[in-house]
Amino acid sequence: MLEGMRAYSLNDVHATRKRRDSWWTVFVVDPVACRLTLLVANHTAITPNGLTRLSLVLGMVSAVCFAFGQLVAGAALFYVSFMVDCMDGKIARLKETGTAFGLWLDYVGDRIRVVCCAIGLAFGQYMATGDVAYIMLGAGVAVLDLFRYVNAPQMKRVREVVRENRPEPPVRIGPVPPREPRDPRMPRAPRSLTLRRRLGRFLIRHRVRTHLISGIEFHAAVFVVAPLIGVAALLPVSIVAGALLLLNEVFLIYRMWLFTRAAPAAPRSENAQRVPV
Repeated sequence: MLEGMRAYSLNDVHATRKRRDSWWTVFVVDPVACRLTLLVANHTAITPNGLTRLSLVLGMVSAVCFAFGQLVAGAALFYVSFMVDCMDGKIARLKETGTAFGLWLDYVGDRIRVVCCAIGLAFGQYMATGDVAYIMLGAGVAVLDLFRYVNAPQMKRVREVVRENRPEPPVRIGPVPPREPRDPRMPRAPRSLTLRRRLGRFLIRHRVRTHLISGIEFHAAVFVVAPLIGVAALLPVSIVAGALLLLNEVFLIYRMWLFTRAAPAAPRSENAQRVPV
């Protein structure tokens, strides 16, 4: 069955990576996920949806480990679950076998995995310590994750509406005036600005998104980093990661508000007629 399959290279797999991604995915997950994707693509007939289901099963087992207080096993399984979740999209783009249902399954599977792991982690630590703070931690993680994934598509929808209704800029007619050479006597840019530009170029070169705390880093902090450190790190690491994620969401909402200020409040129909009152 596999004899007629195309032999893919690692460069083929690298070409399927997202143009920009989280730093956790780029530096911690993709180096392993890309090589496993190559093995799966060349030696198996597993589908992207099959990988998504495997990722969900691993996530459920991770939640069970957390519920029984096995933090290291739970963290390791959560990492593997997320890595498999990264592989399904690469296989879909590599073999062009993605489906619309697969997009839904991947999205919903992520939410189920995070909520179940939050419940498992909270339950396991509450049963071990009797501290209600862990119940609040689990609820906070689930609510914050669901808010982010409900808010993101709505912000995208708002930006699309703004672009559709924003007037087009006037077209420049005639030659573009030449750019004046920079006067060497002008003061140089501040050092902080230069460092910021270097950081920006570094992030672009390595495909890393500019906002360094997103849902992926939040999940990694709560379900991988904190459990590997130990029980004492669960609350402080999760609280700090949650606060940083919340600040990032507030910043994104503020940027969206600035983006919408010059746009109409709702789409305008060109064929709409005024109704006399």
